[in-house]
Amino acid sequence: MTLKNLIPFLLLLCSFSSFAQQEEYAADQIPAALKNRANAVIRKMETTVDMQADDQVIMTVKKVVTVLNKNGDEQAELTLPYSKNLAIKSAKGIILDAFGKPRGKFTLSNFSDHSAVSDISLFEDDRLKHFAPTVMNYPYTLLCEYELKFKQNLMIPAWRAGGIPGVAVASNSFTFTCKPEDKIRVKSVNYKGDPEVTGTAKSKSMTWTVNNVPAFKPEPFAPDPERYSTFVKIAPEAFSYYGYKGRYQNWNELGMWEYTELIKNRQNLPPDAIAAVKALVQGVDNDKDKARKIYEYVQKKTRYISVQIGIGGQMPMQASEVQQLSYGDCKALVNYTQSLLNVVNIPSYYCVVNAGPFKKDMDADFASMNQGNHIILCLPLKNDTTWLECTSQTSPFGYLGTFTDDRTVLACTPEGGKILRTPALTTPMNTQKRKGELNLDGEGNVQGSLKTIYGGAQYDNCNQLIDQPLKEQLKLLKDTYSLGNIDFSSCKITQDKGETPRTTELLEFGISRYASRTSNHFYLVPNAFNRKRTVPEVSNRTLPLFINRGYVDEDELIYTLPDNVDIESMPKNTFINNEFGSYQVSIKKEGNKLIYNRKFVLNSGTHPAERYAAFAEFITEVSVADQAKVIFKSVS
Repeated sequence: MTLKNLIPFLLLLCSFSSFAQQEEYAADQIPAALKNRANAVIRKMETTVDMQADDQVIMTVKKVVTVLNKNGDEQAELTLPYSKNLAIKSAKGIILDAFGKPRGKFTLSNFSDHSAVSDISLFEDDRLKHFAPTVMNYPYTLLCEYELKFKQNLMIPAWRAGGIPGVAVASNSFTFTCKPEDKIRVKSVNYKGDPEVTGTAKSKSMTWTVNNVPAFKPEPFAPDPERYSTFVKIAPEAFSYYGYKGRYQNWNELGMWEYTELIKNRQNLPPDAIAAVKALVQGVDNDKDKARKIYEYVQKKTRYISVQIGIGGQMPMQASEVQQLSYGDCKALVNYTQSLLNVVNIPSYYCVVNAGPFKKDMDADFASMNQGNHIILCLPLKNDTTWLECTSQTSPFGYLGTFTDDRTVLACTPEGGKILRTPALTTPMNTQKRKGELNLDGEGNVQGSLKTIYGGAQYDNCNQLIDQPLKEQLKLLKDTYSLGNIDFSSCKITQDKGETPRTTELLEFGISRYASRTSNHFYLVPNAFNRKRTVPEVSNRTLPLFINRGYVDEDELIYTLPDNVDIESMPKNTFINNEFGSYQVSIKKEGNKLIYNRKFVLNSGTHPAERYAAFAEFITEVSVADQAKVIFKSVS
């Protein structure tokens, strides 16, 4: 590198001098213990949040990360959000080679700019700046520093010290600074010891630090990272958010603020809407049936479109706007449905939930605004509490799927916030019951029909097929049933949306050469459609075994056999029962019928890490039994 080209790098390095010197970051200086299992190593990271005022919070991040291989590239990428309420003040960095020598630099001008509007968002005022270094050789090191300015303190970003598979941490610290008189609540999770506390007449600071955290491999059936990673959450008592001010110390007070400031004054309806909903329920005697009619009316009238503008995307659209436009996001559709229910004096709760495939509770001991990501509606009917997913045009009345079941939520009511729990889709409820009538011919081909009934968490198993043209359904079915030589000729799906929702799938199909054969033998795997795969073996497992959701699968397949065949060998009936679940298979021949029955139960739950080997053994036993063959011999 010429002196002329080196000068810009040296000038940029000077700005990092208080944080890092490039000669310290040669890749070979990383201790071997931190390289083990690592794709990247965070050499040094410092996050500082300075709450200078309710509407002025400065977050500064300084990071040095060495990427050891391609799988670690994501750790060198930067994605910085910005909006009317969040400004990117600065961002810069340099790239070092394996020897710690500068090979590139970047500033905010090198970031690409993207809309944060999702595919189903109509309006959203958030945007993103993104930077990903282009590097051909590994290892390399990124030194970066950026500063963000928040014009609110209602949602202070949580600090997470690690917990990312394949990433080791040499040093990571978090400092929160505020005025001495500021009242804040702090919760640290999986942090040993207490933070370092310092202060002056004008400020007080708390600093948390972790050092020398080794990388770990991703482990199957692991719990949510929040259960084992180190993180710190902070919530100020007094807050400002998009010009709105308030105070809270607990869920009751936060729920009261949300109801009073965000919801109560957004429920006006035009006279024609009020008249329509009264006419809709005329002659209906009980509140649950009235609510059902209103919910189905909302489903037919509206569609879900995300609208993330105004007061940070926290306030719903006016109910009158939804009435006029016939669309809204989760907040708007819940608020609209609640407004319609109010017309006929049916009470309901606007509920904030942390939705997703993992069941995440609201932290009962620590109220904060940034724990939820979705809104649902609760109807506290007498002796029959009912929950509604208002964004779905197809969900049965009272059915919450796996996105929001079995977790605590914040109900925002006129009396304040209440922590409630959504109903659970339990293992016995999550059923798949299948019956097949199959004909096996002399060439090993199979023709037949299947009837499968899905319930509970499996109710939505056919969602991708519903409302698709037959040609597309038959194509998707080949992927679902994953038998290379299967061809479906018909598909019919019906749904019972009553008190216990069920989806029924009726199929007709053919499988060419399903049973392999020699000159005088057939080899048939009776379990054609529901074979359990093994799970990976894990040595020295560190994380608990977490089975997020249990279910029950039952299969009965009746094969009509060709003439002139005798059974030469048949698998033994099998029964396994343990803490993870159970498995039962029976096979019998009655006349020219081969009858195969299988029941597999997987229990939800958490088990110690050392029980994973037993779980893997259980699944392997099931997998082996699922692939067992019946051998037939041709007779003249």
